[in-house]
Amino acid sequence: MASELEPEVQAIDRSLLECSAEEIAGKWLQATDLTREVYQHLAHYVPKIYCRGPNPFPQKEDMLAQHVLLGPMEWYLCGEDPAFGFPKLEQANKPSHLCGRVFKVGEPTYSCRDCAVDPTCVLCMECFLGSIHRDHRYRMTTSGGGGFCDCGDTEAWKEGPYCQKHELNTSEIEEEEDPLVHLSEDVIARTYNIFAIMFRYAVEILTWEKESELPADLEIVEKSDTYYCMLFNDEVHTYEQVIYTLQKAVNCTQKEAIGFATTVDRDGRRSVRYGDFQYCEQAKSVIVRNTSRQTKPLKVQVMHSSIVAHQNFGLKLLSWLGSIIGYSDGLRRILCQVGLQEGPDGENSSLVDRLMLSDSKLWKGARSVYHQLFMSSLLMDLKYKKLFAVRFAKNYERLQSDYVTDDHDREFSVADLSVQIFTVPSLARMLITEENLMSIIIKTFMDHLRHRDAHGRFQFERYTALQAFKFRRVQSLILDLKYVLISKPTEWSDELRQKFLEGFDAFLELLKCMQGMDPITRQVGQHIEMEPEWEAAFTLQMKLTHVISMMQDWCASDEKVLIEAYKKCLAVLMQCHGGYTDGEQPITLSICGHSVETIRYCVSQEKVSIHLPVSRLLAGLHVLLSKSEVAYKFPELLPLSELSPPMLIEHPLRCLVLCAQVHAGMWRRNGFSLVNQIYYYHNVKCRREMFDKDIVMLQTGVSMMDPNHFLMIMLSRFELYQIFSTPDYGKRFSSEITHKDVVQQNNTLIEEMLYLIIMLVGERFSPGVGQVNATDEIKREIIHQLSIKPMAHSELVKSLPEDENKETGMESVIEAVAHFKKPGLTGRGMYELKPECAKEFNLYFYHFSRAEQSKAEEAQRKMKRQNREDTALPPPVLPPFCPLFASLVNILQSDVMLCIMGTILQWAVEHNGYAWSESMLQRVLHLIGMALQEEKQHLENVTEEHVVTFTFTQKISKPGEAPKNSPSILAMLETLQNAPYLEVHKDMIRWILKTFNAVKKMRESSPTSPVAETEGTIMEESSRDKDKAERKRKAEIARLRREKIMAQMSEMQRHFIDENKELFQQTLELDASTSAVLDNSPVVSDMTLTALGPTQTQVPEQRQFVTCILCQEEQEVKVESRAMVLAAFVQRSTVLSKNRSKFIQDPEKYDPLFMHPDLSCGTHTSSCGHIMHAHCWQS
Repeated sequence: MASELEPEVQAIDRSLLECSAEEIAGKWLQATDLTREVYQHLAHYVPKIYCRGPNPFPQKEDMLAQHVLLGPMEWYLCGEDPAFGFPKLEQANKPSHLCGRVFKVGEPTYSCRDCAVDPTCVLCMECFLGSIHRDHRYRMTTSGGGGFCDCGDTEAWKEGPYCQKHELNTSEIEEEEDPLVHLSEDVIARTYNIFAIMFRYAVEILTWEKESELPADLEIVEKSDTYYCMLFNDEVHTYEQVIYTLQKAVNCTQKEAIGFATTVDRDGRRSVRYGDFQYCEQAKSVIVRNTSRQTKPLKVQVMHSSIVAHQNFGLKLLSWLGSIIGYSDGLRRILCQVGLQEGPDGENSSLVDRLMLSDSKLWKGARSVYHQLFMSSLLMDLKYKKLFAVRFAKNYERLQSDYVTDDHDREFSVADLSVQIFTVPSLARMLITEENLMSIIIKTFMDHLRHRDAHGRFQFERYTALQAFKFRRVQSLILDLKYVLISKPTEWSDELRQKFLEGFDAFLELLKCMQGMDPITRQVGQHIEMEPEWEAAFTLQMKLTHVISMMQDWCASDEKVLIEAYKKCLAVLMQCHGGYTDGEQPITLSICGHSVETIRYCVSQEKVSIHLPVSRLLAGLHVLLSKSEVAYKFPELLPLSELSPPMLIEHPLRCLVLCAQVHAGMWRRNGFSLVNQIYYYHNVKCRREMFDKDIVMLQTGVSMMDPNHFLMIMLSRFELYQIFSTPDYGKRFSSEITHKDVVQQNNTLIEEMLYLIIMLVGERFSPGVGQVNATDEIKREIIHQLSIKPMAHSELVKSLPEDENKETGMESVIEAVAHFKKPGLTGRGMYELKPECAKEFNLYFYHFSRAEQSKAEEAQRKMKRQNREDTALPPPVLPPFCPLFASLVNILQSDVMLCIMGTILQWAVEHNGYAWSESMLQRVLHLIGMALQEEKQHLENVTEEHVVTFTFTQKISKPGEAPKNSPSILAMLETLQNAPYLEVHKDMIRWILKTFNAVKKMRESSPTSPVAETEGTIMEESSRDKDKAERKRKAEIARLRREKIMAQMSEMQRHFIDENKELFQQTLELDASTSAVLDNSPVVSDMTLTALGPTQTQVPEQRQFVTCILCQEEQEVKVESRAMVLAAFVQRSTVLSKNRSKFIQDPEKYDPLFMHPDLSCGTHTSSCGHIMHAHCWQS
């Protein structure tokens, strides 16, 4: 085999093998025009080595290139044999404390969750195992390729930046010294010369766009007619399309076509035909014709073989430069100087700029090679990393536009280097102050989203695959913004403040385009024909969630910035909703002697949007004013007096009313797009900057306005004002309107409105709203998740919101609130809530979904029953509000609130005359409980000189005004305590009355409590007597009715026993035998059992409780209790039949209980097992 190849090698390679690298280098050292000499050498030899036929021989080409082309360069650079020269350079070089290992695809990377500045800071396996981080909490991932190890970078780690291998010697000076001091002047001069020529050559040839002629100084006289048909990769056509096309175009086998397609996908290009121009042009036309039917055609070029040869050597040269600079930091510094040196054409003429700006025109293989060179040179030299960062920022807009129009994945784009630059805190700050980077990123992003509606808001097209693809590429800009913001500044300079606020202005412009986007109108009459586009807007919201949070964190770290940002945000909100009336007609609302001016606006008729990022950002900043105490330190610098609370609350309130109406089934005809939007609005991924902030904005509004006015506006938006403002409207409503849906809708809306009030008063676990810290907030989330059921670690983490570092904060608090129950042989380990944390359970926790709330309620009641406690779930004791929100609690004792509570309790007392629901009553009881807890806390924390103004107990003791003279809330609660139809709520009412008495005693003993009026007390007592008499009368009627029913049932039982004496006797015997068996079982194991005599052990009967699925009332199964039934389905069965062919002649007369010996047909009875009261089933 060798003898056959030898003549061919000799024929082709003799002149090449005779070349002497030392001689050529010597010639170059004597040359006056080195560039010309080197270029002539390359022009002569490169086409002789590379691209000599249809199939490449990489090993042979590399061997010859090293001997003829790279060898002379190495001799020239070292001035001696490189075998001795390079080790000398390496010895003189001070080893770098940066690792810089570039990751391959699929290589494991490690990030320390305790010490990494952000999640992009990673270590290679070798550095990780030799670092302190192996004993910390760490995250392991596989690299997508392209990143590098951050070991040795002090800005990437809070502690332990070095592994054992890269640790700085204590004798070393920390200051940066010039690495060129380790090189002689001759070496520096020669390196500079050769690097400048070779780097320029590589950049020139790789960015060369002509297909059949070379640059003038590389052109040769004798040019052969040999061409390549070069096929380029794209991300549009599939493997199958490319393989099929190649088989037709170049007449190859399927195996060859698969080989071509694989290489094209891996390297970005591959020659598929070699020959003269005509031969290659023919293949090109077939490929273009076959791939241009549905999409743009595959990119294919007919290129002269000498151009392909030079380009292949250009790539080899860049790899060579990357390996040479590994010998010495001095060589790396020289290459960086050469790369970033301005060319003769001024701006963007440096070699690095030229490569970056041609990125999208290069094929995949070329991109990967020069990106790796940038990483091992520019990003490893701290001085030039800064200069490169400036060039990158200056060209940012061009680079991103190229990336968005290109179709290659982000890891093959130079834009992906942003993660290496923007996540370095010092570089990010420098780029913000010097290059205004924040504004550039945001403006570039907005330039790509050009579709706007008449109001200037974003308008997204149908979310087709192409649209989604383009939008996905644009979103990478948001990721860059996140990188820039990921580490918060500890010190602020005036320049940083100014540039950050300019960036904040640009960000507000972006949010302004989102405020009110995708508005929706309720469909009535017929179902919506085409689901509207909603995904793009929510994708944008999800991507921006962390950026919005980080913007707030930046603002919070400096008081001046926070004040300015608050003013700017308020100004933009005023621009969006300055005339928030939207041309609606003004109306006046009045209840209980209070009146307020507002507008007539019906969410169920007008346009409403779920996207309100400007309002929500303002809510977040308002909380920060409270948290950082800026609101109390510098009130004169804040525009708090200019705020219009009705304007602030209007849009968030509309959004929450929309959710309530969707839940009430009023928007069914709007299809699934709306259901999905509501789902994401409450979802853990979005809620922090959507639903949570809407609640905060309403809390902000309520704390700054008269609670009576707020409640009236709220009733109006919920479209319930009529019901509560008109006496007896509820009665009239239930009797006049027979439409069941409308009654049900109104009931649900009232329930949702009461739930919202509970949330406004009860949700004070955000630092700044209540006097709590971040750990209290996360504790509460975990307590409520574990109240539903015990959870595994992974399940619990999924239900908690993540911050920008992908942390939930769970590990720091979980031990305080839960026990870990280890797994058995199978199954998972579970966290179970500690019993002492159950008292913090709030049934109306605002992050519960409907299903979760129901499960949590059931689980908590079940636990209380097991502990033999009453089943009331009273509201927990809450932390106090921050001073900025302190007035919020007055909503509980406002006249309109008392009117709403009284009205609903009245409906419950006279339960037959009104349309009301138990959920409604349950929420009112919860609100009363919250108010009593609040008053109790006020009294406990009162000081001598203060008077407690929260007087809820006195207000609920007073009966209604004349002429109605309705009983007081307290009297109605006492009435309801004995109502047979409210069995479930008895414990809660009992708890309220008990707490009321406790508060009353505290108030009486408190020296600062205001004196109650005697007249009111006398009136209350007389009304109490009337109520007692009325209750007694009703109780007597109920008793007589019960006795009558029991007598009837007893008669029926006697009649049944007389008819079925034999059956009954068997049952008694069976019962006796069963009970005998049961009695033998050791029921009480830990005490001595006595069978006979006066101290006989009493074995307790097993009590069984069941719940009726129709009325949800729980009842013990006893003979004297109300009858319970199961629904059953009786059908014919032939499962055990021995004669399936038999046909029943007369089914009417056939007795199903009599079985024929041939078992032709039997009777099968099945039941779902749900238990009901007999009377519930009948009605």
